[in-house]
Amino acid sequence: MNKPRRALILVDVQQEYFNGPLEIQYPAHTDSLPKITAAIDAATSAGIPIAVIQHSAGDDAPVFNPTMDGFALHPEIANRLSPKWKSVTKQFGTVFAGTDVLDWLREHEVDTITLLGYMTNNCIIASAAEAETHGLAAEVLSDATGSINIANDAGFADAKTVHTTLMAVLHSNFAAVATTEAWTDAVADGSPLAKDNLGSSAILGAQRTADR
Repeated sequence: MNKPRRALILVDVQQEYFNGPLEIQYPAHTDSLPKITAAIDAATSAGIPIAVIQHSAGDDAPVFNPTMDGFALHPEIANRLSPKWKSVTKQFGTVFAGTDVLDWLREHEVDTITLLGYMTNNCIIASAAEAETHGLAAEVLSDATGSINIANDAGFADAKTVHTTLMAVLHSNFAAVATTEAWTDAVADGSPLAKDNLGSSAILGAQRTADR
């Protein structure tokens, strides 16, 4: 079993997600933020490289505007910033598009990215899905990410449904999903997180549907 060469990717832990229409609803940010900081502390202790990402929609945008308060990192993250961290501003959902994140990962010989931050239903799933195209394994910390309620012409889903569904989707193919505690234990052991696959997830899904 090869020891993962991890990097911790802090995705958009920005003030925009702590109030207003984009406020994270599930898990509540009051629960997920302490998990995020715990993961940062564990990564720092283990010597895992850290990248902090901020989303920008441009100077004319109503949200994620670099000239407005919502663009700023949450103070719990800002107060932990280190010159050793990679700081990146992105314009797309995935952390890779239009950035030098992949080059930075290659420089550090990383083969596994650990994603945490916001939102599960946008930048986390986009980044996890793209990781495999770069030959990278992905991990997602289920209690250190979060979703919002979604409603549009295609339907409605509350934040808990969005988050838990996407965790199952991610774990079925794109990423190993685990709690921050389980990830911290894996880091201490130098072991990879267990990951499911689409075939076994489909079989178990069919069995559970039949048992209803």
